[in-house]
Amino acid sequence: MNLAELIETYHDRFVPMFNPALNAGNTIQIDLSSKNHKFDGLGEKQLDLAIVEKIEQAGAIAAVGGYLENRSIYKDIELFQGQVDRSIHIGVDVFMPAGTSIYAPLAGEVCSFANRPLLGDYGPVIILHHQLDGIEFHSLYGHLAETSLDGLSNGKVFAAGEKIAELGSRPTNGNWPPHLHFQVIGDLQGLGHDYPGVARAADLDFYKTNCPDPNSIIFS
Repeated sequence: MNLAELIETYHDRFVPMFNPALNAGNTIQIDLSSKNHKFDGLGEKQLDLAIVEKIEQAGAIAAVGGYLENRSIYKDIELFQGQVDRSIHIGVDVFMPAGTSIYAPLAGEVCSFANRPLLGDYGPVIILHHQLDGIEFHSLYGHLAETSLDGLSNGKVFAAGEKIAELGSRPTNGNWPPHLHFQVIGDLQGLGHDYPGVARAADLDFYKTNCPDPNSIIFS
């Protein structure tokens, strides 16, 4: 069984990452791909408000999207300069208000954490190590509040359903609209909290296997 099959098979064993739990009825999909120009040219405050308004107009509590989305928003970020072909988002974004609590979808232990403050980066980020049915993998939580790192240490264990962190706000969350970047990773490749959340199209075959679609966990 590969990692993608494991996630799908054990969908019912994951506990909700948010309270209330996310489902198709209380969320909307948001398109940040290069094909959608509705958010083009918006300043930071305008973009944040546009996302909030989209959620409110739909009567939802969150906007979700982004797995394997080809985005042009990275081209103007200094962190990505010289990497114009690195544009495919290999996690899922969950847009909710800053301060929203995030809970462990299954038991795991901290294997890496850091505050990555460069604009466009993760900001505060935590990676948990998991083992399920003999398969080891990791979950990454990016764009958190700085307080989420307080008292953390490698090896710290979180039980399923235990609060891990809170969503951060600009600029400390990497200067993004408040949201969680959630990513499942098989092999960390020795990168720890430096593991990318955006990949080149040329490397996509590898990342689709090593970082499968995590929606079955988010909508557990």
